[in-house]
Amino acid sequence: MFESLSDRLQTVFQKLGGKGKLTEDDVREGMKQVRLALLEADVNFKVVKDFVAKVTEQAIGEEVTKSLTPAQQVIKIVNDQLVELLGKANVPLEEAKPGPTVILLNGLQGAGKTTLAAKLALYLRKKGKRPLLVAADVYRPAAIAQLEALGKQLNIPVYSEGTQASPPDIARNALQRARNEGLNYVIIDTAGRLQIDDRLMEELEQIDQAVHPTEKLLVVDSMIGQEAVKVAEEFHRRIGLTGVVMTKVDGDARGGAALSVRAVTGVPIKFLSTGEKVSEDTLEAFHPDRLASRILGMGDMLSLIERAEQIYDEDDAKKMEKKLRKGSFDFEDFLAAMQQMRKLGPLQQILAMIPGMGQLSRNEELVSEKDLKRIEAIIFSMTKQERRNPDIIKGRRKERIAKGSGTQIQEVTGLVSQFKQMQRMMKKMGSGGKGMDPRDLMRRMR
Repeated sequence: MFESLSDRLQTVFQKLGGKGKLTEDDVREGMKQVRLALLEADVNFKVVKDFVAKVTEQAIGEEVTKSLTPAQQVIKIVNDQLVELLGKANVPLEEAKPGPTVILLNGLQGAGKTTLAAKLALYLRKKGKRPLLVAADVYRPAAIAQLEALGKQLNIPVYSEGTQASPPDIARNALQRARNEGLNYVIIDTAGRLQIDDRLMEELEQIDQAVHPTEKLLVVDSMIGQEAVKVAEEFHRRIGLTGVVMTKVDGDARGGAALSVRAVTGVPIKFLSTGEKVSEDTLEAFHPDRLASRILGMGDMLSLIERAEQIYDEDDAKKMEKKLRKGSFDFEDFLAAMQQMRKLGPLQQILAMIPGMGQLSRNEELVSEKDLKRIEAIIFSMTKQERRNPDIIKGRRKERIAKGSGTQIQEVTGLVSQFKQMQRMMKKMGSGGKGMDPRDLMRRMR
């Protein structure tokens, strides 16, 4: 979402870094470029004006201009102000006591509310909660069918009364069912509505009065830019929002919505959602400091570590460490490790979270999902014996593997050669002392 803004800001900081000592004119020229970058990212004009003024005021002080590392000081100031702009700290979902906790999803049509409802239910179940999905979009039968299908797919209950009942009644009855069945979260998917549609806004107010939601989340398509501010202001005025969820953040959005909504409305962003696939890696809790770090091209190792720890299997890791130390790591182990890594999310997304790898992650010629699929295809075309003993892969075996995987013999030869080289390196590393738990290594990188 912030690719263009991130590139522009990094260019500004590189220019400042090349100057050594900074004058006040250098800082002002740099901030002029930051201002243009933010406006091009479709950030609200008033937000840009306030942001640049605050950064400039701090950056032209003596502590910066006379510092040995002035450019780094400026980057720190920009980072701190971005965090301030985005909301300082993560704001988790509130939990009603006694429950159930009611979460009301609202927003414009096409923002992705129905898919988000399922993602949120999956997110909550992962935390040991028992959610109920509620189909309250009575104007779009397809939305009801979609939610029911997602509930069935995820094995999460869905409450629906079809298209004839009123949304406030559906919400009220769903809450009663949740109480009867001991379900502790009720997620209400409402119809998309324009903030200027008074009849539908009144209906939203009636749902609010019927079930008194603990959380009233505005679902915002990050592609709509500054328009998100007007939408958020009106929804907030009518029902009092408690949070915002930005959807489609992996698209071509310039980022203006995320940087504007919190600053203008004061309503915290609570989640970022990517893609239309409902899975654990497509919804993440919003952390202002982590997003600021991504925007400035410094990665987001904390989020990557959290993802890794969710899929990490301690017993498997210990077995893998022993194999690495003995140099007995084979193609079956390599395939298992690749498949484990892909659970973290798309390769480009993972690389973008690693400091310094942001621009590389966008170069599909150097880093591509196709490469991983090609490697997988080659390994899948091997027999068990070949995977466990790559030394026997010669001549006709290479021909058969290449034909079975739709690749060239040279590609099979190259992969086997690189793998043997990796085996030798692993063996040398393994014999060089005590091993380390991979999680400890990742934690040290924090």
